[in-house]
Amino acid sequence: MARPHTDIEAGRQQLLDVVEDIVRQRGGVDLSMTDLAVAAGMSPANLYRFFESKEALLEAAAGRWFAPKIVIMEEVCASDLPVRDKMFQFFARRFVQMRDQYREDPDYFQSNLELGNRYFEVVRGYVDLGDHYLAQLVAEAMAEGYFPDLSIDHTVSLINQMVHCYCNPDALLHLEPRLSEHKLARIVDTIFIGLGRSFEASSGPGTPHIKIVS
Repeated sequence: MARPHTDIEAGRQQLLDVVEDIVRQRGGVDLSMTDLAVAAGMSPANLYRFFESKEALLEAAAGRWFAPKIVIMEEVCASDLPVRDKMFQFFARRFVQMRDQYREDPDYFQSNLELGNRYFEVVRGYVDLGDHYLAQLVAEAMAEGYFPDLSIDHTVSLINQMVHCYCNPDALLHLEPRLSEHKLARIVDTIFIGLGRSFEASSGPGTPHIKIVS
């Protein structure tokens, strides 16, 4: 008789809790199914009732780490905040969450980055989803007259470059003492002011180019 779906899901979550404990203790890159079975108090064969492979298990663990950040993006995009406030909250809430996780347990934070780098498809899915929600915010801003003469894709690319160090967990490892919500708020203000100003209007038509100044 097939195991009920609710039991399967409960078992998956229990195993992910065990994975989290192991990753906290010694990292997750060298985690084996035998290690997990011992820690979970079950046979290795029984693990495959819940996850078809070690890779599927660790992908789920990496996805679990990103899940709260996805909730933040969904909540912000669905809110009734003014669009400039939405843009700030969209980045600031995720930044604060990552920063708090890093400060609470730097080693565990680093181990999750290693898992993410190893299972990059999970990370790619999160990045693509982030761009999807950011594009929604950009479209909303454009409907209010912001970012004239720019496409949505171009604007998303420019904004990502401007806030990269606040979104990239690897950057947080090196720059955390220099990052703050106050600075991010200034960056978001600059986005709305600066991307409304044409480069051609100030520098003339054509492709921007480097000038040698002696």
